[in-house]
Amino acid sequence: MKAFVTGGTGFVGAHLVQALRARGDAVTCLVRNPAKARALGWTDVRVVRGDLDDGAALRQACAGAEVIFHVAGRISARHRDEFLRANRDGTANVLEAASQDPPRRFVLVSSLAAAGPTVRGQPVDETRPPSPVTPYGESKLAAEVLVRAMSWPWTIVRPPTVYGEWDREVLKVFKLARAGVVPVFGDGTQELSVLYAGDLADALIAAAAAPAAANGLYYAAHPAVTTSRELVRAIGRAVGGGERREPRIVSLPGPLARALLWTIGSLAHLAGRATVLAGDKAAEFLAPAWTCRADALTRDTGWRARVALDDGLRRTVTWYRREGWL
Repeated sequence: MKAFVTGGTGFVGAHLVQALRARGDAVTCLVRNPAKARALGWTDVRVVRGDLDDGAALRQACAGAEVIFHVAGRISARHRDEFLRANRDGTANVLEAASQDPPRRFVLVSSLAAAGPTVRGQPVDETRPPSPVTPYGESKLAAEVLVRAMSWPWTIVRPPTVYGEWDREVLKVFKLARAGVVPVFGDGTQELSVLYAGDLADALIAAAAAPAAANGLYYAAHPAVTTSRELVRAIGRAVGGGERREPRIVSLPGPLARALLWTIGSLAHLAGRATVLAGDKAAEFLAPAWTCRADALTRDTGWRARVALDDGLRRTVTWYRREGWL
């Protein structure tokens, strides 16, 4: 197929472009910095220079696309308006450009954050109304509302925590595990759904291709649920090459966690920098569970997550070390 990908040089986007290229699809990417695309070795990818505010570049990139994968977005911002400008308004700009030559399918990569947290033992599914608890989640939900209003076929995929090659956020935990001490918010019992980025790329392609997934919203996750404490231990095993030596896990009780997040966020704000560690993220980091079920996606597309956590973490560590990131 002829695919247009926004955010192709980012973490999830890089995995998606890699999967599309492996299939032999014709891929177009919107990139702010063509040097990033060259560094990824994309000799067979059509690169259009621009960003989500560049209407002309978006129209050029959308033209002729059979499927549009909208992956680009902000995961950190200095304030709520920055999230909305990138994640809501950026989506509106892509949809407007696509409307001149509508694709066969528009796939939005949203987030479990748009749904909000749940409680232990009760993974969320598509029947539960959304209840985001962060500005990021609100902005992703706002983007979903725009997509659902389109008259041509669309699919929305909400992944949970995603890890893998090219990721810089979870990389911080790998570095802490290597140092031997990793803090966790709360008591470490927060339940988590996680997904290897290569599996997410396959889920997005399956969602784009399946007729039954048209105009559907789905969660994509590995069926195995972990906890924040167990995730850290698994990362420690991967960093240690399978040795049983585990990092020391330091629990940050709610009041301390809130104070720490507020302090980090305030310092970043004073420095004019965006950070995922901020006071408005306390409700996210201290929620009892961030889990979801992918049953509906499997039913309608046949997709299943295939990479187990320990396996995916080992792949990720190998790549980080090869690239000099870890």
